Amino acid sequence: MDVMERIKQAIETNDIILFMKGTPDFPQCGFSSRSSAALTECGVEFSFINVLAEPEVRENLHRYADWPTFPQLYIASELVGGCDIVMELYENGELKKMVEQVGK
Repeated sequence: MDVMERIKQAIETNDIILFMKGTPDFPQCGFSSRSSAALTECGVEFSFINVLAEPEVRENLHRYADWPTFPQLYIASELVGGCDIVMELYENGELKKMVEQVGK
């Protein structure tokens, strides 16, 4: 399967997915660590793709939504943004509302 199709499929088949460096249990950068921790604090299950383990995804994800950095959070197939946006949404309570809406 083409890498762009794999990215699209991952986003469309997971309600909440974080493309990150490392894993939630072993993040490989501070931005990925903060983003995954914010999701965990919201009490929601989420999928993730370790872009360090999947170089093709890492090299091509920016083409999918024209977002140049990692991590990238998608909720209900929509790009939410990177760490700064995720943390702002978390701090003002909006992230929890967004992830709770997915389950309804």
